[in-house]
Amino acid sequence: MSAAAASQRTPGYVAAVEPGSFALQAGVRSGDALLAVNGHAVQDVVDVLFYGASPRLNLTVLRAGHELKLGGRRAEGQPLGLQFTQTTFDIDIRRCNNLCPFCFVLQAPNRLRRALYIKDDDYRYSFLHGHFVTLTNLSPQDWVRIRRQRLSPLYVSVHATDTRVRRACLRNETAPDVMAQLRQLARWGIRMHTQLVITPGLNDGAQLERSVRDLATLHPAVQSVSVVPVGLTRQHKYKLRPNTLAESQNVLRAVHGWQRAFRKTLGAPFVHATDEWYLVASRRVPAQSAIADLDLYENGLGQVRRFLNAWRREQRELPALRSQLAGQRLTLATGTLFAPTLQTITDKLNAAAGTQVCVAPIINTRMGATITVSGLLLGADAIDQLRPQDLRGGVVLPRVMFDHPRGITLDDLSPQDIANQLGVPVHLADLMGDVIDTLAGCNPLTFRPGDPAPLLDIAHPGGWGVEKYL
Repeated sequence: MSAAAASQRTPGYVAAVEPGSFALQAGVRSGDALLAVNGHAVQDVVDVLFYGASPRLNLTVLRAGHELKLGGRRAEGQPLGLQFTQTTFDIDIRRCNNLCPFCFVLQAPNRLRRALYIKDDDYRYSFLHGHFVTLTNLSPQDWVRIRRQRLSPLYVSVHATDTRVRRACLRNETAPDVMAQLRQLARWGIRMHTQLVITPGLNDGAQLERSVRDLATLHPAVQSVSVVPVGLTRQHKYKLRPNTLAESQNVLRAVHGWQRAFRKTLGAPFVHATDEWYLVASRRVPAQSAIADLDLYENGLGQVRRFLNAWRREQRELPALRSQLAGQRLTLATGTLFAPTLQTITDKLNAAAGTQVCVAPIINTRMGATITVSGLLLGADAIDQLRPQDLRGGVVLPRVMFDHPRGITLDDLSPQDIANQLGVPVHLADLMGDVIDTLAGCNPLTFRPGDPAPLLDIAHPGGWGVEKYL
């Protein structure tokens, strides 16, 4: 498509231009509207990356109503350096056409962040941000584009390979045969990570085994299967239930058995149970080697192991810090699922450093006690449940609670808001090293009551990818 045709389409509005980048060198400015790259109209960031891979670039931008041609040669390894107000220029995001009975959006309580009520199912966000999509809303043009631009890897919510069962999982009677779709992607050389959200009585047991074995036939194009426990809030309406302790133990036994077999036949464990199964069943999480170089942390795979491995390194510093840290107090708030693990580590910290650090499990009252992970904790729950406690020394909250471009919780509270309401300093942490930094007085993510809200970058790179643009 020509640049003239591009000018008839919605442009990509430039939010920022990175220092040292090609775009800055070429003269692109914040506020410009990108129309085309090397003469190709661009409809989203995927197009920009694809057409912008050339060493020589010509960018067509709109500035103050005038069309400009900016270009030049891009140095090897030089980033393009464009940040946009929105990933997709023509529409904000592709919406989901399924009605999964376990869909978290359909279970969300009222008055949370706006983006939490958007049912996204956009293959472009799957490629760019690792979001899991169902492939049920793709047009013929989408399939052509995936093949032509080699959008790999993609992350696919399968749930069941049996079409009848999958349609029940999606509550979509027209959902296509997902195995046929995955075979097509495999023929094109597209790599995939898949997930199965396991709901008792729906896709567990024999259906889970069938799904795992079907997907294994497409290895190595299908690189992994994440087995994820269903999450049900108190607003759930479809009479489903969470997995029991016994069912969690059975899933782990099955996954471990499949892994042993797949290591022999595929040379890789292939199927993985996410961390939550291990915490519910009080089982030791796998070693880092068991998940190899899979980057599925956002899907709950390997987060606990990363925390424990970091603690193994961090605790070596404690003998040298004991004289500085001894006697200091601090309260660590966390979700109820991780609280026992954190308590064990905190006991070791107190013994080694002479500190008086305590753990405060926070119950999720808005979503219900069955929602136990720290990333879904609400600020109001933290305030209400921490306020009656002895908070001398301040409070540490999980940074993941605020993993949003504006640094807010699901109920729109910032760390500064919480510090002001509790009347004590609030510190954010990912690892125990951040807790040790807090005790030593050098945690940069610190918020003191009454201070002006600091301009701190709280969100993790890549976290909450959709909400960065909504």
